[in-house]
Amino acid sequence: MSDFLPKLKQLEHAASIVYETMAPTPQYAWPLLKAHLGAEIWVKHENHTPIGAFKLRGGLTYFHDLAKRKDRPLGVISASRGNHGQSVGYAARHHGMSATIVVPHGNSVEKNAAMRGLGVGLVEHGADFQAARERAMWIAQQRGLHMVPSFHPLLVQGVASYSLELLRAVPDLDVVYVPIGLGSGICGMIAARDALKLKTEIVGVVSELERSRRGDAADVFGDAQRRRGCRCSRACRRNQGARPACRTQSRSDPGRLEYGPGCLCPDSWQEVTKGSSDQVPRRALRHVRMTC
Repeated sequence: MSDFLPKLKQLEHAASIVYETMAPTPQYAWPLLKAHLGAEIWVKHENHTPIGAFKLRGGLTYFHDLAKRKDRPLGVISASRGNHGQSVGYAARHHGMSATIVVPHGNSVEKNAAMRGLGVGLVEHGADFQAARERAMWIAQQRGLHMVPSFHPLLVQGVASYSLELLRAVPDLDVVYVPIGLGSGICGMIAARDALKLKTEIVGVVSELERSRRGDAADVFGDAQRRRGCRCSRACRRNQGARPACRTQSRSDPGRLEYGPGCLCPDSWQEVTKGSSDQVPRRALRHVRMTC
């Protein structure tokens, strides 16, 4: 693994920052899920954070550092489709900074409302996340705002606090399934697992739709990895670059990810189709008592 991964001391320090604002979230093994699936299933309830998503943890650690800088900004900006934007809005408000979030046109009405509810100034631009991100970077330059990246070591350290909680509470887990977006969650889980010296298998879950959008790029990056002698996990070597998430941080641009030596890879991958990704949560929720 890469030296990018935070060590246990760093993870515990980040967790202490997170707990200044929120309590650890619970994890439960629901009996009806066990009966339905024939296995003991533990659910980590990140819906119990103040924004209902794990992303807040990373925002708290990132802004804790940002607020202490000599060049502390008065305002920040980022691009998001929802949860990262809520995290930025919540943490910025906590530290007395203004926050602007750029979202693509057609973004979730509910997510937009949630961000506005946190005092975020919302800007709609472009057809997808990349267009929104490029617009956010342009606005940051024009207005002198701090651009909050979607992936950064401090975000990973904060997000990893939920993995630390789960793996300490249930250290004998055989497998953990982690959905992959831009990578903070999966990197945090790998970091916590390795720091605690556990043998839990980590499975990265990607959507068929997202892979269809980025499949060509994944193949290109996979070829580049092999040319550079990638030292990533057995799953990455086994899949030979066919999956879209072997990431290392760019030294020149912390908000950008590069592919190459020292990749951060799950042990294996699971791809879900559009139909199954819609149905699985609904089926699971029938057997899980959610608190709203």
